[in-house]
Amino acid sequence: MGLQAPPALLLLIFLRTVATLGPAPRSHSLHYLFMGASQPDLGLPLFEALGYVDDQLFVSYDHKSRRAEPRGQWDWGGAASPLWLQLSQSLKGWDHMFIVDFWTIMDNHNHSKESHTLQVILGCEMQEDNSTGGFWKYGYDGQNHLEFCPETLDWKAAEPRALATKLEWEVNKIRAKQNRAYLQKDCPEHLQQLLELGRGILDQQVTTLRCQALNFYPPNITMRWLKDRQPLDAKDIEHKDMLPNGDGTYQSWMALAVPPGEEHRYTCLVEHPGLDQPCTITWEPSPSGTLVIGVISGIAVCVIIFLIGILLRIFRKRQASRGATGDYVLAECE
Repeated sequence: MGLQAPPALLLLIFLRTVATLGPAPRSHSLHYLFMGASQPDLGLPLFEALGYVDDQLFVSYDHKSRRAEPRGQWDWGGAASPLWLQLSQSLKGWDHMFIVDFWTIMDNHNHSKESHTLQVILGCEMQEDNSTGGFWKYGYDGQNHLEFCPETLDWKAAEPRALATKLEWEVNKIRAKQNRAYLQKDCPEHLQQLLELGRGILDQQVTTLRCQALNFYPPNITMRWLKDRQPLDAKDIEHKDMLPNGDGTYQSWMALAVPPGEEHRYTCLVEHPGLDQPCTITWEPSPSGTLVIGVISGIAVCVIIFLIGILLRIFRKRQASRGATGDYVLAECE
């Protein structure tokens, strides 16, 4: 791409979230994250999907294999179970929809040769009183782009470049009604089915360690979890992803579910050409509970794509609604 390599910048966030889930009524959510790149040189497939119930990853899918893969400890009752078959077919449909939307947005931008990225977050929430609400947002090249408004059946453009796609999609009233039906009916019904399926899993106390590297270049980075200084098997680690920031830098993250009280045994190991030596950080309680970011080296630029912003807002909202606690610690690796 002829990109002039900026000085390596590595920001590390180490996050611990604990959600204690008791029998009392509480809110729940189902959301899917879709992401893809038009060219493979950005380190993303054409389409990739992750599905979450509350904070727990339960399924992943990618365009290359065209297969849905179960994640976590969810018991689907075999690949032939009706619920799993329904989910697999839905993800194949999302795959097709995502690619068509991707090409539409690129055409409306007159983008045909360069590498571009598209991110989508959609899903629904169910409150304690059984009221529901849905969300459906698009991000293009790391910027907020379009948001669907189910009440009015139209799209809200987050930037002038999105107006052409907004007008084109609003002509298709059938699609708008299908979107609303999914957010208001199909998604809450699917969430209810998944809550029944994952009752034993979701009622357990959940502790998740998340290690995130931000704003680094070049994109070749290695991130590993260690337990008692020994590498963990890949099967024990939650899905890991790399995303471009839109300014030539990248970000990557990985998460790990661990038994409560054993967080100190786990270490995040990061290797990158911009580091003189591998960086290791271990979770420690933060007295203030506030977000602290360690700047490893290089320029002070921090452009976070819209998707991370949405996830952080969802995370804060869930913390407030169900009493979860979150702690961040400084990652010092000079």
